[in-house]
Amino acid sequence: MSNCEEPEAPSAPHVVEEEIMAAGKWLKLEKTTYVDRAGSTRVWETVKRTTRKTNTEADGVGIIALLKRTLHKDCVVMVKQFRPPMGCHTLEFPAGLIDEGESAETAALRELKEETGFKGEVVGITPVTCLDPGLSNCTSQLVMVNINGDEGENINPMQQLADGEFVEVILLPLDEFQVKIDDLLKKEKTIVDAKVYIFAMGMAQAFFKPRELPVLKQ
Repeated sequence: MSNCEEPEAPSAPHVVEEEIMAAGKWLKLEKTTYVDRAGSTRVWETVKRTTRKTNTEADGVGIIALLKRTLHKDCVVMVKQFRPPMGCHTLEFPAGLIDEGESAETAALRELKEETGFKGEVVGITPVTCLDPGLSNCTSQLVMVNINGDEGENINPMQQLADGEFVEVILLPLDEFQVKIDDLLKKEKTIVDAKVYIFAMGMAQAFFKPRELPVLKQ
């Protein structure tokens, strides 16, 4: 190449082929062949859901539900359940897959009612987000829900769990969210979902140190 010639522009990365290596009822493992920006062909191992619907933008929803009651602090509604891949209990936002024909908002209210018994009102929704892009193509939308805790059915909420589901509902005050999570993790072998802890850090920052960068404990 002479000094006057323009260098070749890097190619856009793209997937060439996806080959199923193994498949179960809910998940499949694929060998993904792709071309990187330098033009080299490479291989990746990818996990995908077998349940992805054609008419939804995301696989599932996570629900940030805020319980509001007279003479009480606002609380975030959390769920704790045993997760076999982790081998222990996890602390998570209520969540679930979007059914065929459902919107993310409808799925969020349905899952909230099933897992916690609470009836809420959708007040916001995020764009489609990825969960673990180095491992999987799974996507989710976070749906913000307000719960009127003074309404009759929300005073003594009744879960509607499926057979084999065991979900414990935990209410954590919004203004102490990160502190309460840290306390819970000290007392028992539980792992917190990354989305939950990032939200907790953001709430702590907003309440107490809005002009400072957060500092994690060493």
